Amino acid sequence: MMAAGRAAGGGREGNGAGGGAQRPGGERGSATGLPWQSNSSSDGKREGTTARAVSHKAARAKGPDAHAQSRPPRPPATRPGGAGLAMLRLAPALLARLARPWVPVLRRGAAAGGEEEQFVFPEYEPELSEAAIAAAAAAPRRQTGRERRERAPVAAAGRPDPSVPPSGVSCSGCGAELQCRDGAAPGFVPAEKYRSLSEGPAGAAGLRGAVCQRCWLLAHHGRALRLRLPPEQHREVVSAALRRPPRHGRGPLLLYILDLLELPDPVLPQLPGLLGPDVPAAGLLVVGNKVDLLPADAPGHLGRLRQRLAAACTQAGLRGAPLVDVRLVSAKTGFGLEGLVSRLQRSWKCAGDVYLLGATNSGKSTLFNSLLRSDYCKSRASDVVDRATVSPWPGTTLNLLKFPIINPTCDRIFRRQERLKEEATKTEDQLSSEEKKYLNQLKKQGYLVGRVGRTFQQEKSSPVVDFDPDMLSYSIDEDPRHSPKKNEEREEFTYNEVKDARWCFDTPGIVKENCVLNLLTEKEVKLVLPTHAIIPRTFILKPGMVLFLAALGRVDYLQGEKPAWFSVVASNLLPVHISTLSNADALYEKYGGQEFLKVPMGGEERMKEFPPLVPQDFTLKGIGATEAVADIKLSSAGWVAVTAHAEEKLLLRAYTPKGTALVVREPPLLPYISTIRGARIPGTAAYRTKKPPSLVENLKITGRR
Repeated sequence: MMAAGRAAGGGREGNGAGGGAQRPGGERGSATGLPWQSNSSSDGKREGTTARAVSHKAARAKGPDAHAQSRPPRPPATRPGGAGLAMLRLAPALLARLARPWVPVLRRGAAAGGEEEQFVFPEYEPELSEAAIAAAAAAPRRQTGRERRERAPVAAAGRPDPSVPPSGVSCSGCGAELQCRDGAAPGFVPAEKYRSLSEGPAGAAGLRGAVCQRCWLLAHHGRALRLRLPPEQHREVVSAALRRPPRHGRGPLLLYILDLLELPDPVLPQLPGLLGPDVPAAGLLVVGNKVDLLPADAPGHLGRLRQRLAAACTQAGLRGAPLVDVRLVSAKTGFGLEGLVSRLQRSWKCAGDVYLLGATNSGKSTLFNSLLRSDYCKSRASDVVDRATVSPWPGTTLNLLKFPIINPTCDRIFRRQERLKEEATKTEDQLSSEEKKYLNQLKKQGYLVGRVGRTFQQEKSSPVVDFDPDMLSYSIDEDPRHSPKKNEEREEFTYNEVKDARWCFDTPGIVKENCVLNLLTEKEVKLVLPTHAIIPRTFILKPGMVLFLAALGRVDYLQGEKPAWFSVVASNLLPVHISTLSNADALYEKYGGQEFLKVPMGGEERMKEFPPLVPQDFTLKGIGATEAVADIKLSSAGWVAVTAHAEEKLLLRAYTPKGTALVVREPPLLPYISTIRGARIPGTAAYRTKKPPSLVENLKITGRR
């Protein structure tokens, strides 16, 4: 209604705080009057602001004083006191901001000559013509601050100082050694900041707890600096860590974190090479992460996923005594973490160190942070050890991070089990408002949610608040004075706490070869990697039709007698487009690098450097109309599950960028994924999407699920 009122009333004429009132004689009134001292002329011309109560046609017919006569009389202006004095000072600045020129913007279909405006709902607004789109693209548009920041090149801010030697202190976010010698090397801190931290009374120890510039940008701005760090350096750090002499008379336990969306994991077959004869590993536990992103296609889907994970370990040559167990967790939402902690404490106890291994972007650092806030970590360690930097950018962790493992005595295990039993009897209604809010946020991000609690918590003494009277008392003419902050001493472990401690180490991610993420920019990686629950998108295609997953993958249905179903499991931000064989090449050439296909982005210049799509042909034989026969995995961009009628043969051709891996996964990871769909959208090949409900682990369910 406000939009209609402004359009019909001809803009903001007469709004006293606006750009001056238009007098009958044509001259503009003064805009310096205070809000409580506005005259009747400005009061009488507020058609734009009173359109909610009366129609504009009637208001204009009665004249400019119609509204002024109907309003209650204003109280006489009084002399302002202390608060009014402040208002007097702020009034010129406020009025100057409000006195910007305002031009009424009419939507398409609205008349500009005083005719009645047509209301158009945005969600039902028809698509613009190509001419209108071209005109809108050619029109200059003011960039927002966020767009300017995103388009600005990411470069290291601050100057290096090659004369300063390395500190010997590790970054608390990625583990790299802090230094200010080279801005393109890991662990860089600007020289000015480096000196301010290291030249204090504590010397180089003042850098403890600090993070490098790269971790700071990742954590606070979600942006990554390009570092000169070859993939071999990641492997060297991992190999050197695994070949350390055994501590406490026993080798370490290896926790290999695997991204379930990446099955078959490209790094898993390389694991036996890392576990050579000179590696004193006592056992291997494989953890399938990101299970919360996958929808439940049928009852028992977690058991099938666990079977697929165990089969992948067997194919990679991991069987027998070294393989302790396989688990399914979500390091982000907490699903399965309490069970993982119980498994580690009951079988491994505190026999030796634990190393988190895995490929880049598998979720190692997220799992490290979750275990740091769980019963697996010493109670005081979460206050001493900083959390690892988590980012979608591959290879965030550059060196080893660690926290001390708690000794699971019989008393501690008993107390922990009692806590878990008590929490399992609670319903969602019995949770606090903060817990409910946190669970609702996790439900929006994943299908499976867990509650990770703490049994052993050290009581903290209440902090003493120091009041500074000079800081609290100041007049209205003065700015508040901030007293200098006292240097807070950082908590450290005592000698007795760490002399016999076993540690949990977070290692750098092993870079995946032939991965499409290696070809993408920082902004493109954020679009490709799914961070929320994946909603499957199903299409029914006939022979001669083509499916595009952004500009990163393509599936052609070449030959077949009947239509088949193609279910896309990928990031919800990646677009899916359906075309025909005759138009597919032209569509890719025209819209590659554009918003239509979205990734890659950057226009023709970006597509010139991006590798071309390379085809691969294969034949599939259908099982039934409700069960997929195979998944076409388009590198790390996602996969397409193919469902066909029984005994139906399909000839398909799939494309991925040159140098990336295309895998036909049989059996499929989610065989009944095509059943998670709504009704067919008339006139299209698409079905309406459907999102299954979320499930909270270790929480009593009331009523119907």
